[in-house]
Amino acid sequence: MCDRPAVIAKLSWIAMLLVACHPGPPSPPGAQPSEGRFAGDGAALFYRMVGTGPDLLVMIHGGPGMDMGYMVPDFRPLEAHHRLLYYDQRGGGRSELLRDDASLYTMARHVADLEALRLRFGLERMTLVAHSFGPAIAASYAIAHPDRVARMIFLGPVPPRAGELWKRYGETIDSRLTPDERAELERLEDAMLHGGDPVRSCRAYWAIAVKPRLARPEQVSQVTGDFCSADAAAIRSGMAVAGPHTSASLGAWDFRPGLAAVTAPTLILHGESDAIPMDLVEEWTALPAAKLVKVPGASHFPYVERPDLVWPAIESFLRTTQP
Repeated sequence: MCDRPAVIAKLSWIAMLLVACHPGPPSPPGAQPSEGRFAGDGAALFYRMVGTGPDLLVMIHGGPGMDMGYMVPDFRPLEAHHRLLYYDQRGGGRSELLRDDASLYTMARHVADLEALRLRFGLERMTLVAHSFGPAIAASYAIAHPDRVARMIFLGPVPPRAGELWKRYGETIDSRLTPDERAELERLEDAMLHGGDPVRSCRAYWAIAVKPRLARPEQVSQVTGDFCSADAAAIRSGMAVAGPHTSASLGAWDFRPGLAAVTAPTLILHGESDAIPMDLVEEWTALPAAKLVKVPGASHFPYVERPDLVWPAIESFLRTTQP
């Protein structure tokens, strides 16, 4: 998902969520959003429904500890033909900010939240669209409830096992930053946690941090999502509580033993320049019905960097795998 402050430096591999503070294009005609809260596993979770169309896609943002803000604007091309159901994961965004208790942020809790979402909206089976850290939640849910998942789409996913991810991801990101940029990011991380204006510090942070997550840094203006759309309390909660606890609950994760039972067709789109190593992402093909598309000229946000390839691939997959 996204880089975390020094207090959770170990989460830097997840720093794949993206920020951009530019307003996105308008939603298609008729796509009036609806939003509210639903009861998750002991937490009130915020949801937002956008788009029009006969099918519904459940959107799982990166993180952990983040929110849907960075994702909604850049996925608007899907709104013309599909309904998109987003939700802010526990402890972030406009969902309930829970106390500092590791037991409230386990992957089992995230899975239970997703099941609560399914029940709240009366979905027999779900199509899951997940970015960055989101596929960890999607895969965990699919392993626990294989009969409740119709299809999955992973974009820029973390791999199905931790392996060497921490080391290799961090080294790649660092190599794409100057020493001055690395120092400034550390200063801004501390300011987000302890300074007087976490939102402002967040925006300054991502103005730098987004660039090494693109194949071509000059494309930064094309990313229209807002990584810093949450208020100050939510940004701090996500960074200091929800993010570290959720990550710690995974430990040295390895989903591979459970993937054989997940028969849902799965499309995996991964940028060839992503700091998340392609050879680790290839291990998602342990899913029996998985297809991996390596996206040239793209890094962690292939849907922004190569929309000419990504959106047609997604629409073709959805069309040919109708439940």
